[in-house]
Amino acid sequence: MVVKKIADVLRNGRGFIGFTVAGDPNFEKSVDYIVAMAEAGADVIEIGIAFSDPAADGPTIMQADLRAAAAGSSTEKVFDLIAQVRQRTAVPLVILSYTNPVFKYGYDNFLAKMTDLEVEGIIMPDMPLEEQAEFATLADHYGRALIQLVTLQSKDRIPDIVKQAAGFVYIVSSLGITGARDNISTASRELVAAVRERTTVPAAIGFGISRPEQVAQFDYADAVIAGSAIVDIIAKNPDNAVADIKAFVYDMKKAWR
Repeated sequence: MVVKKIADVLRNGRGFIGFTVAGDPNFEKSVDYIVAMAEAGADVIEIGIAFSDPAADGPTIMQADLRAAAAGSSTEKVFDLIAQVRQRTAVPLVILSYTNPVFKYGYDNFLAKMTDLEVEGIIMPDMPLEEQAEFATLADHYGRALIQLVTLQSKDRIPDIVKQAAGFVYIVSSLGITGARDNISTASRELVAAVRERTTVPAAIGFGISRPEQVAQFDYADAVIAGSAIVDIIAKNPDNAVADIKAFVYDMKKAWR
């Protein structure tokens, strides 16, 4: 199985990136739900490692973290899950983790495991730019992408942030925490323009995107990211969410057309 690359699947824009927490509602179902996203057309899938104090996440994902923790989540179990996912799909995978689990596992060991499982990138939302040097150097050595986040507060820091951009640049559309929103700021257009002045790495917009009708307003980006909406689907029907996940991803992709 030839695993696809993020740059290849997002090259022509109109991409969709889905997110779920590994082990939610349990590890067996979680594998099926990740694969369902891929089968429905997700271009990239972010797999979250449950964390006890997810500062950037709202209640929907925090509850998913608790469900995954109750299912016995650990970094090693997440890697086992990814190995099972990788047997069934070549979709590009990205890990989303807070820094502490990665540090405890060992930066070198973590990146080596990502390489073995052909996980292309990692997002660590709590790792400040000023503290990235060690991990970024190792990530470059292993050929893994340390995906950078650009927020509405980044402004003058954008040139420094995108110097290290790889995989895709995660444009945070709204201030605050993750979660579905009825109204999403249009200021992200300026962020995408500022990023594109300095890099050809694809720009993907996330935070709050939960409905197909919201997708069209981001036609200036290369992809949209939806996480809380998928997690909510799983929460409502934890034992049998495959069909609903597929329908959601299909509708989000169709909304680009």
